[in-house]
Amino acid sequence: MRCVRRLWGFTLTLIHVSAVLLVWTGAPRAGEACAAAEEQRGTSADALLLCRTCGHELATGADIRSVPSRLALSSRNHTLPGGRRVNVQLFENPHGLRFEVFTFRKADVDQHWPADKHFTWFPGFSWTAATCPRCRTHLGWAFQPSVWPNTITKSQFEESDQTFVALITHRLLSEDFASSLLMTPKSFTS
Repeated sequence: MRCVRRLWGFTLTLIHVSAVLLVWTGAPRAGEACAAAEEQRGTSADALLLCRTCGHELATGADIRSVPSRLALSSRNHTLPGGRRVNVQLFENPHGLRFEVFTFRKADVDQHWPADKHFTWFPGFSWTAATCPRCRTHLGWAFQPSVWPNTITKSQFEESDQTFVALITHRLLSEDFASSLLMTPKSFTS
């Protein structure tokens, strides 16, 4: 019993000393820490979106483009780090699988032509599967106007204002979140 009291007293002393050191060294206050973190992160336009499987850089926040569809089962707004609001839409394919997607003006994905006009979620557009160029994971779909030829070049797709990519939300990872998972020991940074 005496040993437990000593240990408890030591723990309280250690907590007290730690608290004093934090205040005495001028540790940033809660608001200051948030502001500093926000400055380091940059704006949502700078934020990179990565493939969740391999970490390949797919797009930036500036590439997001809202393309609403009347065929969406539901639609909601989502706030990205930095405060930018984006439209997230829920779709269902003919097999009953549901996907929540963000739409982008462009993204670094491989498109697998020919484009298909059947079962499109965006009327007036044909779709083709979009995969990660590094790990080949299915990330979503690329959409082009249905009046276009079924097969086009990647540069034609990227240069057009009429094309867009819909990427599945749970297959993406923000760079900010990925960075928060990786802790570098202080001894490695000095």
